[in-house]
Amino acid sequence: MTKKIALFPGSFDPFTKGHEDIVLRGLKIFDEIIIAIGYNSKKSSRYFDLEFMQERISSAFTKYPNIKVVVFSELTAEYARKNNAQYLLRGLRNTTDFEYENSIAQVNRYLNAELESVFLITSPEYASISSTIIREVHKYQGDVSKFLPYKL
Repeated sequence: MTKKIALFPGSFDPFTKGHEDIVLRGLKIFDEIIIAIGYNSKKSSRYFDLEFMQERISSAFTKYPNIKVVVFSELTAEYARKNNAQYLLRGLRNTTDFEYENSIAQVNRYLNAELESVFLITSPEYASISSTIIREVHKYQGDVSKFLPYKL
């Protein structure tokens, strides 16, 4: 039987408890999950350094040998192909997320016909959390610890 590998790509600037929830729920479906931190071309710069985020996210999943955290800088569909990931794992908070993710899923499917996008609806307790809000709170020295699965 083929191992089910999912790629969970994102800028994760920062990676939130909502992201963690999607990954842990995804483990009920997939044998392995690759959390792939990449650049978002819509953002001019990152708030948190890529390597810093990779270290922090890895620290949140040390007891899960089937979760790998990587940094990548290529088309998601191509990275998935190179790493034998047959699935893209994505979380949806609302209809705006759906519209955005649906467009991306269609392009990824065109670029890699073997790649299937799987969407999980965000758990209610995490639906209001966004990386943008967390960055803003952190910028002004607010406590963001309850929103993150690791220590900054």
